[in-house]
Amino acid sequence: QVRLVESGGGSVQAGGSLRLSCIVSGYTSSRNFMGWFRQAPGKLREGVATIFHNGRLPNYADAVKGRFTISQDNAKNTVYLQMNSLKPEDTAMYYCAADLRPGYDSMSAQYNYWGQGTQVTVSS
Repeated sequence: QVRLVESGGGSVQAGGSLRLSCIVSGYTSSRNFMGWFRQAPGKLREGVATIFHNGRLPNYADAVKGRFTISQDNAKNTVYLQMNSLKPEDTAMYYCAADLRPGYDSMSAQYNYWGQGTQVTVSS
């Protein structure tokens, strides 16, 4: 059974930093994408950052480029999202995703496995 567990969310002031972690278990496919998505109240879930096997091909939403960094540690089965210079508009529930469905862009929400999410709140 595949399980994704996020952690690291919290409340910070604008300009602050957080590092989200996603521990993956039960997932054996190594040649696929993983990603971080977020969803604010009343808005659609949107892609934040994605990464391919062994840390290649990192991709970022325009809104977070230069501020967020996605990385992975295969030895720990963990994907990270380092978030710096946080803004109030970054406030959302953040989700980890794994196993992109064939034919879809990595920043789409077309993944087979999702975590439960971790809340990030940025105050001005």
